[in-house]
Amino acid sequence: MKNNDIVIHPIAYIETDFPEKFGVPRQSGLIPSVSRIVMEEEYRVPEAFRGLDGYSHIWLLWQFSENTRDGWSPTVRPPRLGGNVRKGVFATRSPFRPNSIGMSCVKLLSVEMDPALGPVLFVEGADMMNGTPIIDIKPYHPGADSHPEADAGFTSENIDYRVHVNVPEELLKKIPEEKRETLLGALAEDPRPPYQRDPERVYGMSFLDFEVKFRVDGKELYVISVEKSRE
Repeated sequence: MKNNDIVIHPIAYIETDFPEKFGVPRQSGLIPSVSRIVMEEEYRVPEAFRGLDGYSHIWLLWQFSENTRDGWSPTVRPPRLGGNVRKGVFATRSPFRPNSIGMSCVKLLSVEMDPALGPVLFVEGADMMNGTPIIDIKPYHPGADSHPEADAGFTSENIDYRVHVNVPEELLKKIPEEKRETLLGALAEDPRPPYQRDPERVYGMSFLDFEVKFRVDGKELYVISVEKSRE
């Protein structure tokens, strides 16, 4: 008899520089953003992390907490294909899945013991918004997990969406120095939906506690304001 009742509890939550979905990197490893993973109290057991610091990368399984919905669709429209071409949901990494589970490979920078929080993981290259629940952590094994000969399917046809970022020095200085590279990297990936190409349209992206407004004309992105977000 099949058991249809599978209960999964978050084991941790990740702290990132992106408080909203818009602007989050579309896949892991695109930008050198540093994030912190804080375990839930039940899992703050040092022995559970014994040996993890010997790995350079780890897999994170996580929930698309902002994309949960009733029901599912067998096809989705990948944004990097223009938002008009449908592909099978299981042939994509779309967040709109039957179980809304994401998987990311990130660089493990360190495992540090915090007096109050227990083992805390610092990682680089996460593609999640702040507060995303983590449901499992596994080591990345280059011998088993890397397949250079693998075919990339329709993603090999993707257009290069990267843009050149233009930001006035006085605006960039509003961002903490250690976070500027992360912001510039996120903007360079062009956060806009691919089907929106109005060069006069102004977009607002949340980053840390700032709202960054920009517009894009062709391959040039222009930051026009950086302001503290309203509480």
